[in-house]
Amino acid sequence: MSKRFYITTAIDYVNGQPHLGHAYEKIITDVIARAHRALGEEVFFLTGLDEHGQKVQQAAAAMGKEPQAYCDELAEDWIRFVGKLGLSNNEFIRTTQPRHKQWVQTVLNRLHAQGDFYLKEYRGFYSVKEETFLTEKDRRPDGSFDPAWGEVIELTEQNYYFRLGRHQQWLIDHIEAHPEFVAPDYRRNEVLGFLKNNVLEDLCITRPVSRLNWGIPLPFDPNYVTYVWFDALSNYASLPGALGDPLVVRTLGLPQPPDGPELWPADIHVIGKDIIKFHAVYWPIMLKAMGLPLPKQVLVHGWWQKDGAKLSKSTGNIVDPVAVIDEWGLDAFRYYLVRELAIGPDGNWTDAGFSSRYHAELANGLGNLLNRTLNMVKRYRNGTVPQPHAELAQEADAVVEKVSKLLQQNELQEGLIAIWTLVNRANQYIDQTAPFKLAKDPAQAGRLDEVLYNLLECCRVLAILLSPYLPTTSARMFEQLNLGQVPGLLAEAKWGKLPAGHKVGEPFPLFPRKDQPAK
Repeated sequence: MSKRFYITTAIDYVNGQPHLGHAYEKIITDVIARAHRALGEEVFFLTGLDEHGQKVQQAAAAMGKEPQAYCDELAEDWIRFVGKLGLSNNEFIRTTQPRHKQWVQTVLNRLHAQGDFYLKEYRGFYSVKEETFLTEKDRRPDGSFDPAWGEVIELTEQNYYFRLGRHQQWLIDHIEAHPEFVAPDYRRNEVLGFLKNNVLEDLCITRPVSRLNWGIPLPFDPNYVTYVWFDALSNYASLPGALGDPLVVRTLGLPQPPDGPELWPADIHVIGKDIIKFHAVYWPIMLKAMGLPLPKQVLVHGWWQKDGAKLSKSTGNIVDPVAVIDEWGLDAFRYYLVRELAIGPDGNWTDAGFSSRYHAELANGLGNLLNRTLNMVKRYRNGTVPQPHAELAQEADAVVEKVSKLLQQNELQEGLIAIWTLVNRANQYIDQTAPFKLAKDPAQAGRLDEVLYNLLECCRVLAILLSPYLPTTSARMFEQLNLGQVPGLLAEAKWGKLPAGHKVGEPFPLFPRKDQPAK
């Protein structure tokens, strides 16, 4: 059994509501997962929920519910959201699942036995909202704390700490030796800057049961539960362990047989920029202590704004992914997110920009190309594919090669731009060759056949190239071409695979226009 390409999203906090940022992260991860499948790799894609912590405990209590029942209800909403986004994930992990808890406790026992934890009293400030301890560095010049921290209380309590600091130089060396570990480059430089200019403080990994009981019990001290971040980060390896990944099982001495899929190390963790420290600093050090190899890459994306301002429920400046999908369709939503924003920087959603891309690029560009092509084949050749011709073969094959390379590099936006060069070229080809004029001249019958074949084959190639990005649209294009299921490999986009004599299907709009009144 060979190792699978293993990719994850961050796991979402169960107590929150799905928003544009969640949708974006999941969709770009899904595109990467589908792309690697289309490139011939076996892929495992994980997403899920973080369900422990003080905020969950408090919210459940306020509603008169047990935390587990509260989480179960909210989890259904998140699972429906994943379905709404059309994700191709293999697993959906919840940190309240026994398979995850068992793994975390096994790891805690191992690290405790190694001397990686110690008990210390803390006196200082604590953000209830963020469930984190604050230092003097977090104070403003007047001694107050930023309102973003929410309620800040003074706290004195004992907790267990994980010895992060001893591994600081090792992590710097690792990142410098493996520049691909954090991407894009400027995010890697941020991490290195933090590590080189700060003393890495040890990480508090527990909360007293007297204050918080909704968490995984500390196996070596019943007075404590595991702090949510140590618990949550572990999901990326706990799932492979639960499935019997040989490397994880043998390294940690897990009880299950080591006969599951080879997943670890993760190939890519896709995360938002707000949690980069946890994934690029805390998590690698945790893995080193466990004896497990590090993920190959932490891929960091930016945040979305709307109309140049921060997304905010209180001001009404929001984008509801479900509402957009219901109105415009899933693939239009997926297209806009990937086309509008490269992975890394922040993006700006505008309703006008969305509508413009929908009509110009999807409806008029791709949709019109397929519709015009099929209607001409129906009208002039009774729906039958002419003999193969290679007038556009070189250009199309060059796009296939370019897109394949860009997808291997996770350059999703650039890949989509490259695909649209072929969409635009095919539409230009219609204008240049004027098949509707050729059809009026019997002497041009052979030339008309050539043109129609080139257009049909362009549509077939485009449908395959689009399958990682717009899977529903890709399938609908193949349906209209009457070609059955979309091939699983991008290699099938090689020119000339559409056979002569094949009967095409019935055309219908891929992306109905919404900027014109209904007739």
